[in-house]
Amino acid sequence: MRPDDWHLTEDVDDVLARAGDFLRSRPALHNTPLTTIEKLRTRRADAPGTEATVFGLLESGGEVRALCYRLPTHRLTLTPLSPEQADALAVRLAGHGHRLSGVTADRDTATAFAEAWRRHADAVPEHTWRGRLYRLGTLTPQEPFPPGRGRLVGEQDHAQLLRWCGEFVADVGEAPSIDADSWAGSRFADKRFTFWEMPDGTPVSMAGSTAMVGGMVRVDPVYTPARLRGRGYAGAVTVEVSRAALAAGATDVVLFTHPANPTSNALYQRLGYVPIADFAGYTF
Repeated sequence: MRPDDWHLTEDVDDVLARAGDFLRSRPALHNTPLTTIEKLRTRRADAPGTEATVFGLLESGGEVRALCYRLPTHRLTLTPLSPEQADALAVRLAGHGHRLSGVTADRDTATAFAEAWRRHADAVPEHTWRGRLYRLGTLTPQEPFPPGRGRLVGEQDHAQLLRWCGEFVADVGEAPSIDADSWAGSRFADKRFTFWEMPDGTPVSMAGSTAMVGGMVRVDPVYTPARLRGRGYAGAVTVEVSRAALAAGATDVVLFTHPANPTSNALYQRLGYVPIADFAGYTF
């Protein structure tokens, strides 16, 4: 694989025209590129004063075989690559002076690229994130089902939503933290949220979901305050948003967990989610 086989562009419309079918061919595995590129398309620009997002397309025989993009944070996201393809991309990016803060992809691809970047950019990769991707098979509500009901989050719930998203970020060790000033630019702002609330109307858990792209909806995040865990609320709100996604016509409903969290992994499998791939993130 030659470095020149990668076509680099900053034109999101060009990317969608050339790679849209490729991304939609495996919507579960490509869930993050699908939602990220859709967000960039609808917002039409990166934040003022930042570098543009750089996309890379690997084409062969007139068809796109792989895609990558580097956000203004300089973090690279990849669709699955062979070690040879990952090496060719590293050669191309390093040769054109692109700086990278890290990489996220399926585990084998991320590892292959991290090693290639070590060789070609003299960078030191640190393994900083692991994720397990699940796709919904047959939705199986838990028994017994907790009391209460699901309710879409409205404008009147924004303070509660902001607080819980901030607590979620702290729980999972994400950065930066979320507050009222940073909300609009956060990964939560474009999502649709549902609360699970008790019969008296008290919210006890929440789940977010992305807009449907290519028939895919990603459930993210799911959060229950620590004092309320172990009562089935997270499972109930996950069932609620999963049902809503299916009712809207989604063909692929997906979510990520941390592989080392036995509680969440067991919960989602009981609800009908099936693991399909492990992911990894490296920081340079």
